[in-house]
Amino acid sequence: MERLTQIAERLAGVGGVVGVCLGGSRASGAHGPGSDFDLGLYYRPPLDTPALRRLAAELTGAPVEVTEPGGWGPWVDGGAWLTVDGHPVDWIYRDVDRVRRIWQECRAGRFETALQAGHPLGFFSHAYAGELALGRVLADPGGELAALRDQLRDYPRPLSEALVAQARWEAPFILGCARKGAARGDSFYVAGCLFRAVGLLVHALHGHAGRWLLNEKGAVRAAGQLWCAPPNFTARAQALFSLPGPAPDALAAATDEAEALTAEVCEALVP
Repeated sequence: MERLTQIAERLAGVGGVVGVCLGGSRASGAHGPGSDFDLGLYYRPPLDTPALRRLAAELTGAPVEVTEPGGWGPWVDGGAWLTVDGHPVDWIYRDVDRVRRIWQECRAGRFETALQAGHPLGFFSHAYAGELALGRVLADPGGELAALRDQLRDYPRPLSEALVAQARWEAPFILGCARKGAARGDSFYVAGCLFRAVGLLVHALHGHAGRWLLNEKGAVRAAGQLWCAPPNFTARAQALFSLPGPAPDALAAATDEAEALTAEVCEALVP
């Protein structure tokens, strides 16, 4: 951790960088021996990417690709993948003013989703707030990250209500679409509908419990551990994706199971 803090402090000295936060499994304590070290670089434009490239080359001993902001898509803003002292270290950009705007949207009960590489369900905008809420601030020269993080201690009730409302109407709707696909033996389409439905349920359960959800990794297992989850939620949700093939009857049966699970979740989410 001392070495990581040293790197974070050097990053915080780069032009445009407001502060650095450790995120992901390393921040939550759920990491394994080979887990990445995810460093969120909270910045305000202009970001001195040439300086970041020089620092990356120094840390790794070789030139490293360091993107400009936006280099990895509209939401995973860019950064670099490094190997430092034999450990994978990811730099991930976050525009701090955009994070502030998203936080205000969360407090008003508004969120959006967008296509983003690496996020098959789509990137949910409130992850920006969750990343900082769950992260560990390593370098913060002006105290801006710590001050913003203090605002995130309480999960916004309007956001919880919005996520639940989204799941209540869209999960049954997309499963109705799945049923039409099942009748045609279209396992590809049905699988996509089931994935979307379960993803909505997982976000709604986390919202109802006042827990931040950052992405799809481990999301079904985490949802099953929440106090508001129906019994055996994780096992039942995971079983939906063991589709036996394109037979319409089998696909219809999987859709039946998904609808039953959705009904139980919606009942559990009643205020």
